[in-house]
Amino acid sequence: MQNSPDVLLIGLVSISDRASAGVYKDEGVPALEDWLGKAIASPRLSVQTRLIPDEQAVIEKTLVELVDHAGCHLVLTTGGTGPAKRDVTPEATLAVADKLMPGFGEQMRRISLEFVPTAILSRQVAVIRYRRMAGGASAGSLIINLPGQPKSIRETLEGLKDKDAGQIVPGIFAAVPYCIDLIGGPYIETNEDVIKAFRPKSAIRPKKD
Repeated sequence: MQNSPDVLLIGLVSISDRASAGVYKDEGVPALEDWLGKAIASPRLSVQTRLIPDEQAVIEKTLVELVDHAGCHLVLTTGGTGPAKRDVTPEATLAVADKLMPGFGEQMRRISLEFVPTAILSRQVAVIRYRRMAGGASAGSLIINLPGQPKSIRETLEGLKDKDAGQIVPGIFAAVPYCIDLIGGPYIETNEDVIKAFRPKSAIRPKKD
């Protein structure tokens, strides 16, 4: 399934000491599953989920496993991106990275600043990690750190819209499908009433009948 162009492999990782210990129910991964189910029109999804504590070694191991062994094209994390001592998700993500994609973090903070001034305390990053494939080829996986709250997750993915659903500030997911194209993943089409993917005209494929 890893090499099928008809399947988008996604890893969803919720990072929280208390949720992973069962103190409260995780809301990050369910929010992501719900949003992705509405936003992605094709290809079909295969999702792997993880709920882990704020431990850098555990986060690094989980990201490597999802990319190198599970073959995920996209990995989305939630939680652990603030300034507190145990917020180490960005450090773990950077430790497994081959390329930094700073625009994602910049745009997430731009969106969140429309709502709260403390958005400047967020340290979300996005990176690409390459995995070896059969025959010596390599393919990339996009890893993005998202906020922990369901409302913030949706806002950063979708962006800001006016009362008529017109786009005010683009959400980060608009750029994800083309990024996945460029690093060797499957062609992603979105439901435009949720999020419209952006590609240069030369990269747009005809819709299948």
